[in-house]
Amino acid sequence: QVQLVESGGGLVQPGGSLRLSCAASGRIFSQYTLGWYRQTPGKQREYVALIRTSGSTDYADSVKGRFTISRDNAKNTVYLEMNSLKSEDTAVYYCHEIESGYWGQGTQVTVSS
Repeated sequence: QVQLVESGGGLVQPGGSLRLSCAASGRIFSQYTLGWYRQTPGKQREYVALIRTSGSTDYADSVKGRFTISRDNAKNTVYLEMNSLKSEDTAVYYCHEIESGYWGQGTQVTVSS
C-alpha cells in the first residue's frame, strides 16, 4: 500500500521560512517524479514544484527563487524548503506522486503576523 505523509507545516510570520517533508512508503521511491501542490478554500489545487528522477526541478512562477524542492531517495523523502514566505503562500500543501496519481493528506501552512 502506497502512503505519502507530509509534515512540517505550521504558523510562520511573513518573511519567515519553513521546510516541509513528505515521506513515502510502499514503493521504490527513486523511480517516480514527486511534486508539491497547494490549495486554499474555494480554489483549485495549484502546482508549486516538482522534482524528476534525474533530480531536475521545476517551479511555479509564484514561488521561483523562494522555494526549493529536493529529494533524498535513501530516506524515501521529498522536501520543500520555503523562504521569504508571504501571506499568499498560506494554504494546505500536498505531496503528489506524478506518475501514479497518489496524494498525501496535506499539511497546513499559515503565513501571518
